[in-house]
Amino acid sequence: MKANLDSSDRQFLDRLHRLDAGTVPEICEDIGVTATAVRQRLNRLQGLGFVTRETVRCGRGRPHHVYRITDVGLRELGDNYSDLAMILWNEVQNIEPLETRTRVLERIQGAFVERYSRLVQGKSLNDRFDQLQGALAERGFDVEVDKSGPLPILRENNCPFLEMASQDASICELERQVFQSVLGTDVEMTSCCLDGSHCCEFQPTAAAS
Repeated sequence: MKANLDSSDRQFLDRLHRLDAGTVPEICEDIGVTATAVRQRLNRLQGLGFVTRETVRCGRGRPHHVYRITDVGLRELGDNYSDLAMILWNEVQNIEPLETRTRVLERIQGAFVERYSRLVQGKSLNDRFDQLQGALAERGFDVEVDKSGPLPILRENNCPFLEMASQDASICELERQVFQSVLGTDVEMTSCCLDGSHCCEFQPTAAAS
């Protein structure tokens, strides 16, 4: 999960990881902020699953709480693959001959379809849009479904592939084809961040069951 974390959250998690574990006073001393601010951030990061609290009992004294970063938090700190993704995508686009490159792209598309199709099994189109939105949100996409019109719209508030798409817009078409296969209906991209829009939107071309 990537949503809800900003740079200060990441810095906080990094400092906590360097401490290995710490009490509220120890964390305050390390990062130089108030106990109230530390507790508020710890509570929020606990709710997101990035921090865990352990109760430590020492002799006859009162037990105290120690905080440490979870495995999920550690993965979040190391989950920065944008450079690698860009390099790999560029290498795929340079594969020769064309037939081989096409097969590789088809396999990439198929892998994405398989990943999301398991989670999108709704009978109605609205249900499938909702399920796809949930699956994407679980993976950190800032995405929502707009049902204000006659057909649902899947809206990505932040393009997940903006850097790649800025160099090669074919990634947008691949994403559209993935959504189309997963949703089981023809889908068009009606808005795109590359065109100056504040979001990317995907909408079915006609009503479907």
